[in-house]
Amino acid sequence: MRPKLQYLDDDGNLLREHIHQVPDFIAHADEIVDAYRWMCLTRAFDQKAVAMQRTGVIGTYPSGLGQEAISVACGRALHQDDVFVPYYRDHGTLLIRGHKISDLFLYWGGDERGSHSGPVQGMPVCVPIATQASHAVGIAAALKIQKKQQAVLCTLGDGATSKGDFLEALNLAGVWHLPVVFVINNNQWAISVPRNLQSGAPTLAQKAEAAAIPNIQVDGNDYLATFDAIDEALHRARQRKGPSLIEAISYRLSDHTTADDASRYRDSVEVEQAWAREPIKRLQHFIHSQGWWDEKQELSWQDHCQTLLAKSVEEYQASEPECAEAMFDHLYQEWPVVLDEQLDLCAQKVERNGGGL
Repeated sequence: MRPKLQYLDDDGNLLREHIHQVPDFIAHADEIVDAYRWMCLTRAFDQKAVAMQRTGVIGTYPSGLGQEAISVACGRALHQDDVFVPYYRDHGTLLIRGHKISDLFLYWGGDERGSHSGPVQGMPVCVPIATQASHAVGIAAALKIQKKQQAVLCTLGDGATSKGDFLEALNLAGVWHLPVVFVINNNQWAISVPRNLQSGAPTLAQKAEAAAIPNIQVDGNDYLATFDAIDEALHRARQRKGPSLIEAISYRLSDHTTADDASRYRDSVEVEQAWAREPIKRLQHFIHSQGWWDEKQELSWQDHCQTLLAKSVEEYQASEPECAEAMFDHLYQEWPVVLDEQLDLCAQKVERNGGGL
């Protein structure tokens, strides 16, 4: 096992003594500042989505508070033609991949049309636990057979690593030497189950050892280290050097979802300590110390985020309801004629009721 990868300490200072060779991208101010902007937008989106759920504008929502470095690192490391197979806390990645903010609101508002934006080859948000891992290896197998220089990135939470779907996907990825990267967002809590009760293994990364898959544990609150690990793993996959697994250590600063109350099972002191290690303040300190960012730029960007979110909320609320007949869409590759009668009955009922069932 390689040691946990970390480039920035909790206060955003560069740990040069821990870096044998400083990665080139760390000197690229524009790239790192851009990543910081995406992280801020991701958090602002998250806060808006929680507020919208509390007021009944969208449905149950899974916050990614405190995990922005992981999702933004994934989004920036992926190439446009790579295939992203997400789970449900990847809003930063989806935004970078071109998903409209209003579409993300649409999705969490219960409308499947919210999955339509972003790269056409990308998979939709996966809410069932770990089932997306099987999809990821299937896609990776297809890319390998077609000899395409593309990689697949699959994200999941720490709880998903206990599921058979994940372990079977790892085994297949290792046996077939597939171009797939698994990123575990270890945010320490699988709903109300803490990490120490989730697995007896010292790390979740080492679960890949049984499949002979290279693996590493990184500080998921450190954007620089997280991006570097994911970028390297995706490069290996595109070069047909096989799969990788990355365990990114973060902390879920929010409830599991807006239907949860984490105060029932989690110590407030633990949460307070985790806030001291959160990723946005850490990267902000780093870019401030480098002279790449200042208070004026911060205020301007925060204003931009709020303006963008306000427009997106308006766009979402102005969306026409999806037609009832859409319940028949995306179910079959070829339409079964035996359902023609049901579709006609549905359309007739909608017409009689003035647009609703």
